[in-house]
Amino acid sequence: MKKVIVLLLFGFTVTFVQAQKKSKKEGDSEKKEFVIDSTKVLTLDKTIKTLYEVISAEKGDARNWKQFKFLFYPNAKLIATGMNEDYVYKAKYLTPQEYIKSSQKWLNMNGFIEKEISRKVNAFGNIAHVFSTYESFHSKDEETPFMRGINSIQLINDEDRWWIVNIYWAQETEEHPIPKKYLPRK
Repeated sequence: MKKVIVLLLFGFTVTFVQAQKKSKKEGDSEKKEFVIDSTKVLTLDKTIKTLYEVISAEKGDARNWKQFKFLFYPNAKLIATGMNEDYVYKAKYLTPQEYIKSSQKWLNMNGFIEKEISRKVNAFGNIAHVFSTYESFHSKDEETPFMRGINSIQLINDEDRWWIVNIYWAQETEEHPIPKKYLPRK
């Protein structure tokens, strides 16, 4: 009888330990701890590349929202434009945190990979305006984008780094295709 009790206790202990290890591994992948890399904002090019990196992830993969927020100047805005149900063009203003809150679930459920395909930069002193043409995919394995558009990105350099002040974007539509001057040269 003692042997049966010892075996049962041993079995429960092994099962409990394995369940704890499994739970810990699953939790680690779901709650991956991201860090901020301050070298990714030292140049205009690195800042724009990092923006596309942090917004992009496969379905179910976590994004580095800490790095995303680190890109933005205090009081920065993300401004989405589009036509409402009354066919009137509108702008929706979001803080970086509001953008995360409103889009995180959709991005995670659907996958969202945004790739820059062309860039036009105008800069003067410590300010820059970037017209960045993008294509969007649900997976990096897709060849045809489900959406294209232009990100109008305003930035400031404070002598230490580049900060995004605003991102103002519009999606391409049949009525408003992307002009050739904002597409890659062939």
